[in-house]
Amino acid sequence: MFKDRVVVLTGGAKGIGRKIAEDFKRNGAKVCIVDKEDNDYFVGDIAEESVLREFTEKVISDYGRVDFLINNACLSKGGIFSCDYEEFNYVLRTGVTAPFMLVKLFLDHFAEDGSIVNISSTRDRMSQRDTESYTAAKGGIASLTHGLAVSLSGKIRVNSISPGWIETADMEYSGSNNSQHPAGRVGRPEDISNMVMYLCSDAASFITGENITIDGGMTRLMIYNNDQGWTYED
Repeated sequence: MFKDRVVVLTGGAKGIGRKIAEDFKRNGAKVCIVDKEDNDYFVGDIAEESVLREFTEKVISDYGRVDFLINNACLSKGGIFSCDYEEFNYVLRTGVTAPFMLVKLFLDHFAEDGSIVNISSTRDRMSQRDTESYTAAKGGIASLTHGLAVSLSGKIRVNSISPGWIETADMEYSGSNNSQHPAGRVGRPEDISNMVMYLCSDAASFITGENITIDGGMTRLMIYNNDQGWTYED
């Protein structure tokens, strides 16, 4: 389906990103990964502008165009009790600034039917204690999505996906871990990759500016004490 299409993917060395890379490659695409960890294309820290410029120059030199840009990379440095100024801004540079700059640097090289998919999170609307760096980045990328969709209308479709609990270590769950999801299970990387594939396909040609939640219904289920196997412990 994506034979010889050129895919740029941040954070593609492991987890959800690795599954996205595998699925694009299986469908015939040329996948250009940038990640701090070892991979088969480019190793570098996208929080640094020089890395972004070097990476984009390599992609353009190798292929001359970009069909799909998947902004997946992010991380957490904690929150209000554990994260300092530099750490907070590092997360934002990775999760928001880098996606913005990659779009800007590739702007004149996108194919006519190009598509951008940003990976946000259900953290864009809910949080755990002391996780503000990650939550802010995921809220930022969700908002950047509709901003770019408007600015690039008629040229590039831009959408985002908000995963919920996605297990990336092949662990099996039972009991309340599953029952808190109306879908009856914890998510898997292919649940996100399948949507990325769809949003980059011609079948999604009328979808832009959207944030699609894939969480097994977890954010729709109200849980109180003693619901779904959960008990409050002080």
